[in-house]
Amino acid sequence: MNNMDMKLAKFATQVDERVLKELRSFAKSEDRSISKLVTEALSDYLKKIKIRPAFRNAMEEVLLENEELLKRLAK
Repeated sequence: MNNMDMKLAKFATQVDERVLKELRSFAKSEDRSISKLVTEALSDYLKKIKIRPAFRNAMEEVLLENEELLKRLAK
């Protein structure tokens, strides 16, 4: 679904002041709205947590087992 097809809904929540300050700063630096950033972040989070738990656990195990190698490759 592209931005033109999205039906927007308002909601209210509370967030840590430091996080909000950082979000506002990032939104400004990227010339994007807070609404778009929050929508994208929530969408990504929901996709992430829907990954099958067995796969997620196996992936975390592999990452932990290879943590040192991955750190060296990242350099």
